[in-house]
Amino acid sequence: MALNVLAFTFGIMGNIISFIVFLAPVPTFVRISKKKSTEGFQSLPYVSALFSAMLWIYYAMQKDGSGFLLITINSVGCFIETIYIVLFITYANKKARISTLKVLGLLNFLGFAAIILVGELLGSNREKVLGGICVGFSVCVFAAPLSIMRVVIRTKSVEFMPFSLSLFLTLSAITWLFYGLAVKDFYVALPNIMGAFLGAVQMILYIIYKYYKAPKTDDTEKPKTVSGHSIDMVKLASTPASGDLKAPPQTHGGDLEGQIEKEMANQIQT
Repeated sequence: MALNVLAFTFGIMGNIISFIVFLAPVPTFVRISKKKSTEGFQSLPYVSALFSAMLWIYYAMQKDGSGFLLITINSVGCFIETIYIVLFITYANKKARISTLKVLGLLNFLGFAAIILVGELLGSNREKVLGGICVGFSVCVFAAPLSIMRVVIRTKSVEFMPFSLSLFLTLSAITWLFYGLAVKDFYVALPNIMGAFLGAVQMILYIIYKYYKAPKTDDTEKPKTVSGHSIDMVKLASTPASGDLKAPPQTHGGDLEGQIEKEMANQIQT
């Protein structure tokens, strides 16, 4: 089925915006390369992102020509995420390196191979089952902002939620939502409804807390508060959550929060 003009337009926009989002971790890896250390960063987010891109490519291949734009951006995503993972493995300590290789082998090789094998046995039901798997995994990924928003509400600070990143993630979700509606693909549209909603909530929180003025405290107390908060950030970010992305996208709450906080803080500082 050929793409109509509306679907093609949203698909191209989605490719461009998603490409920008894929490049968001570049400052983090520039820092890692310069310091030749992964510090407290974790790899799971990138391993998970690679797995997600692989899933969507396989799903899109089941479509009769209408999945081309899904294949293009996720192929680019696979390439970029692979570079991130290689850099991480190169500069990680032995424990983190082994952990990353284990997750990569179990999830991206054995897990994906199992999905392909099962998919080949499903025949005409393959597209539906693959679509369901993609939706489930994407929902887990989109749930990640819940942890970021909790940090913003707790600290009353948008320091760990850069406006530009939140904006592009929201635009990406909205664009792919309309693409899914245009091609009548429920599996593409559904997870992006959640992504667009959570993105809108992030924008609202940003507006609320951007100019929030914290109550004044004594100078002797302020350093303690800042120091304590910094220690929490380090502890959370250093947690070996499944090896990275602080346990990727959201299904691993505490770790994800720590990784997100550390990465957000790093992007702001750079």
